[in-house]
Amino acid sequence: MTDRTEDAGARGLPERKDLLASNLAQVEERISAACAAVGRARDEVTLIVVTKTYPASDVRLLAELGVRHVAENRDQDAAPKAAQCADLPLTWHFVGQLQTNKVRSVVGYAQQVQSVDRLKLVHSLSAAAVRAEREVGCLLQVALDAGSGERGERGGVAPDGVDELAAAVAGAPGLRLDGLMTVAPLAGEYAGRPREAFERLREMSSRLRTAHPAATMVSAGMSADLDEAVAAGATHVRVGTAVLGVRPRLG
Repeated sequence: MTDRTEDAGARGLPERKDLLASNLAQVEERISAACAAVGRARDEVTLIVVTKTYPASDVRLLAELGVRHVAENRDQDAAPKAAQCADLPLTWHFVGQLQTNKVRSVVGYAQQVQSVDRLKLVHSLSAAAVRAEREVGCLLQVALDAGSGERGERGGVAPDGVDELAAAVAGAPGLRLDGLMTVAPLAGEYAGRPREAFERLREMSSRLRTAHPAATMVSAGMSADLDEAVAAGATHVRVGTAVLGVRPRLG
């Protein structure tokens, strides 16, 4: 897999498509091997390609290659890209920290928001979903490094706040509670221990499903640690760099 990704227009779309196909094949091999190692079926894990900072032309190429789930983390980039790709058979996931003033825009294109972490956001998402006459799937982002009542540095509700937030989502018009999401912590108890962090999330998911049986999604793992996430029971992995290459710097 290449470590550098040049502009798709400069390299030409056929070459770019070949590169994406090769990278996707390598990611697929990793997911399949990780599943086999723990006795899971490959179809238990869904690949979400994180297309942030990359152009709509890449999203189109990914769709041609069979990708059906893509994710973005900044509405100002995602909204125009989603509009350009509205004809494609894609599910759009929003995975970044979401400010309430961006909610109406995000609800316009994202079928799922994976970064729900506070009650105010639940209320805003619900109002926007009802206004748009849409149902939006929600994952609670759990900050495994956050103390009681705190939010994680990269967003996320503390583990002891999950039940209250889950109840709020489940009871909110226009929203659907789909499960939990996390990012491997860089500090605290789970720093440098992604598999243990993901196993903790899986345990929390099992407990959540006693009250909310349909909340089956466990979104965990990115390019560097997707293998550990699959081993720990993740149902969805969010992979960007391993498919698209090293990201260009944002201006």
